[in-house]
Amino acid sequence: MLTDSQVHALRSRFPILSRKIYLNSCSQGALCDAVEDGFREYLASWHEHGSPWDIWVAQYEAARTQFAQFIGATADEVGILPYASAGMNSVASALSFDERNKVVLGEFEFPTMGHVWLAQQKRGAQVQFVSAVGNSIPSENYERAIDRKTLIVPVTGVCFMNGYRSRVSEIVSLAHANGALAMLDDYQDCGTRPVNVKESGVDFYVSGTLKYLLGPPGLAFLYVRRELIEQLEPTITGWFAQRNPFAFDVKTLDLSPSARRFEAGSPMVPNVYAAMRGIGLLQEIGMNNVAAQIARLAQALLQGANKLSIKAKTSEDSVGPLVVLQCADAPALVTKLAASGVICSSRHDGLRLSFHVYNTMDDVQAVLAVLERHLELMTRLDTVRAD
Repeated sequence: MLTDSQVHALRSRFPILSRKIYLNSCSQGALCDAVEDGFREYLASWHEHGSPWDIWVAQYEAARTQFAQFIGATADEVGILPYASAGMNSVASALSFDERNKVVLGEFEFPTMGHVWLAQQKRGAQVQFVSAVGNSIPSENYERAIDRKTLIVPVTGVCFMNGYRSRVSEIVSLAHANGALAMLDDYQDCGTRPVNVKESGVDFYVSGTLKYLLGPPGLAFLYVRRELIEQLEPTITGWFAQRNPFAFDVKTLDLSPSARRFEAGSPMVPNVYAAMRGIGLLQEIGMNNVAAQIARLAQALLQGANKLSIKAKTSEDSVGPLVVLQCADAPALVTKLAASGVICSSRHDGLRLSFHVYNTMDDVQAVLAVLERHLELMTRLDTVRAD
């Protein structure tokens, strides 16, 4: 657990925190000095060398190794992509829907996940959505949907609409018991607690840098379990997916034996430089420390909201990072909070307040004070009970 003085020192590295209460890491992490320095390092290399692709490719490979270590994988199991959708689409393009054709996913997925698999219907996929019960999806609902015709089960780690944390280990076990693959979309959680893809047993893992990894938009990672890599041949491809991109052989398709086969075009070099600094800062802090700070703040907000009789869409025992409170007018409340210097967001009827290691109890109290002044914009527990 970090001390208050350690958190205070860390906050000084995020300039926006001197002016705003930043609770929107679920959309974009706050910019820190290290990430800004990463961009400067890239620009300096461009200024000094002109076109140092040997240096840039080395940095790109260093990013692959760094992220692999961050999630407990090996570098050859990690692909680097411009966005998470590219990884999902690359995997989808490599699958056959002949013998098994069902794709089973919950209705709490980020829209991209649904769009990727619905687009496979023309190739024979049968997409089945698992229904929620209130603000959660019971594992038994997955159990009823997953069968021997199921090819893959994509699942979000944390729902972007309500902060619900999926029971990933149970869902992965159900998928594997039926011979199906499991894909974890961890974009809404990666960077908030330790991750080990080997322990989770997932076959595919996708995330990106712009949220809790503290990096810029335009960079994502895809993990593919080692045993699956050479069994899968994506039809979405490009020169950096080849065994030797610098062979420049237009007439030969020779996919890399590593997860690089799921990539396509030239590396996103500026973003690589910046993102590595964000991940490096988290590694320096320690992911257990990050998780403990986030859990402390999430619980404080949930308990404070309950005292104000505000209805939470997020489970009362949640350890974060995303807490969502139900509103009568969520956009109006976002505006009220912004006027008080609080940056946050909304989805549908939910006010989204997301915590990171740089947030404090003072942030929680400031938000609760604004909410107390605008209870007419919230959904109240007494109203819910009356209904």
